[in-house]
Amino acid sequence: MIKVEKYLSKVIARDGAVHLTLIDPDKQEPKIAGKIAEEATIAGTDGIMVGGSTETTNQLDQTVLSIKDATGLPIILFPDSERSISKHADAIFFMSLLNSRNPYFIIGAQRLAAPLIKKFGLQLLPMAYLIIEPGQKAGRIGKANLIPRNDSDLAATYALAGQYLGMKFVYLEAGSGAREPVPVKMVRVVRKTINAKLIVGGGIRTPKAAADRVKAGADIIVTGTLVERFADRVARIGEIVRAIKACGGA
Repeated sequence: MIKVEKYLSKVIARDGAVHLTLIDPDKQEPKIAGKIAEEATIAGTDGIMVGGSTETTNQLDQTVLSIKDATGLPIILFPDSERSISKHADAIFFMSLLNSRNPYFIIGAQRLAAPLIKKFGLQLLPMAYLIIEPGQKAGRIGKANLIPRNDSDLAATYALAGQYLGMKFVYLEAGSGAREPVPVKMVRVVRKTINAKLIVGGGIRTPKAAADRVKAGADIIVTGTLVERFADRVARIGEIVRAIKACGGA
């Protein structure tokens, strides 16, 4: 069994950063999700996240199984609720949306999900989830008090609070399909504030955008819209993977 947290740490130490491909189970049939995962693996991605900001999860198990058949990379759940859990995944981002107005997204869903996660024996990756302007659908569904793009200090204090609560990962999320990614300055300020692994996603469409955020301190880059909108996934994901790996490592 892949020890996912150790695996991610090893890739960061070796390559300087991790690339994760996000697949939303409600955006395509499970067979197509498997094909996307296969192509992302060929392109050099380091792992597959499964989840999104939608509320229907009828295809989750089938999607995870299809992805598992297509790749040997770790499969990490990125849940939108306690219903978004599959026993077939390797690990789960056990995440709290710290800047939500709704306690459900801070601790309520987690309380409901905990017994099922224990039953399935999923590996836990505790994560502080922070939604940055514009936030997109994730911000609307999560009832987030969006962190302004120009308030890096606010993001940093949330991130530090998450670390002090014991969370090993902090995710700065601009929202799927955002016009612009999380600002480089914000990534840099948060990186200087915390020791937890720093994830950045949302609106990252180009190799330069990905590389700039790794240079600013991101440990993990997540891309998802690329795999939904473009047929030449291998080429596009490959360009981003090569760009972030070129930023450094052991």
